[in-house]
Amino acid sequence: MSPLSSPPADRALISNGGFEQMQQTVSHASSMLLDKLSGHQDYSERDTRGDQRPLLLCLSHLRWDFVWQRPQHLLTRAARHFRVIFFEEPIFKAGISAKLELLARNGIQVAVPVLPEGMSAKEVVATQRRMVDELARTATSKLALWYYTPMAMSFSRHLHADIVIYDNMDELSAFRGASPEMIENEAALLVRADLVFTGGVSLYEAKRDRHPSVHAFPSSIEFAHFAAARTWTKAEPSDQAGIRGPRLGFFGVIDERLDLGLVDGIARARPDWQLVMIGPVAKIDPATLPRRDNIHWLGSKPYSDLPSYLAGWDVGLMPFALNEATRFISPTKTPEFLAAGVPVVSTPIADVVRPYGEKGLVEIAGTAEEVVAAAEALMNRPRPAWVAKVDRHLAGNSWDATWDAMHRLVGAELRVSPSRLPASSMLSVAAE
Repeated sequence: MSPLSSPPADRALISNGGFEQMQQTVSHASSMLLDKLSGHQDYSERDTRGDQRPLLLCLSHLRWDFVWQRPQHLLTRAARHFRVIFFEEPIFKAGISAKLELLARNGIQVAVPVLPEGMSAKEVVATQRRMVDELARTATSKLALWYYTPMAMSFSRHLHADIVIYDNMDELSAFRGASPEMIENEAALLVRADLVFTGGVSLYEAKRDRHPSVHAFPSSIEFAHFAAARTWTKAEPSDQAGIRGPRLGFFGVIDERLDLGLVDGIARARPDWQLVMIGPVAKIDPATLPRRDNIHWLGSKPYSDLPSYLAGWDVGLMPFALNEATRFISPTKTPEFLAAGVPVVSTPIADVVRPYGEKGLVEIAGTAEEVVAAAEALMNRPRPAWVAKVDRHLAGNSWDATWDAMHRLVGAELRVSPSRLPASSMLSVAAE
């Protein structure tokens, strides 16, 4: 079970009723059609006729290659039990015909719709519908739909699935540029979903009364990966090595959720401190980033390189703005900073205050003056007792454990759902 779950309720599986059985194996014609849709002729995993794992078709607003975060952590683990296809939002290009690019990534298949510029909204929906239809037809046993964006309902609500999961990692309707249809589509998705997972406790509390099976799965960690920063002995990254200390660092997407005024205020208050800012800029104009000699915007870095940067930081910063976009966030970087042994100062984000602030694991500060005072105290505080407290809190917290708990819930639903195939070909996907 998840750390927090809504009370169980007896109900029909809304998404599973009244559909025809599909073929036990993918037809050669269907494989040929995927070949035609794909722009990558060397894609070696396209023919799935011999793969009898259930198909997990994920519909996401995030791109697989953008930032390594919750979807990547979970779905690479899901690939142990499912054949995973990660369907991204379209890319638009001039002078092309619509195609579906299929890419091999980390043991899963990434499907990228590439559409011609100038298509109407209706044509975009219809084309994506045809594409997900063909992907769903490659299922050789059960079909699971895994949603990160309710907007995908516009082209996927017709699909007959054995289970529908909504992994509600953020309150997308509050994000900059959100479609006005987001709320309506989420309401429809909550009706259709069999399971709802939330990315944090605050989001769980907001959604638990809207669905009978809501489960909170806050941010997890790959502890060993980040703990390598504690004993790092290799050379520093070249773009950080020349930055003198003390260093205060942030890593993550740089968008409307970041309080840029606060970042500037910290840098202005302590020109002898260096602020190292790692991550891609999204949805905001890069020209709005504060520019000072002691603020260093290093851009996006591979997930594998993050410990090498964190090893050189004296304090971690989480300078989030307090706005609608951050009301329900549960930053993955909180336990990652802690696993790296980097003391952290955060603005009062609800899912950081509870539990990290309340347990004395993260310092909470709302103004530049408060952040500076907290950071000074952290740099002068002995770390061993704090690190021991951190390790006790993080013990057992891992993406493996999170996926295992999710998988048990998914497996329980799949065992009671009607099969899309004859009984003889049904597969059990229950967790060991």
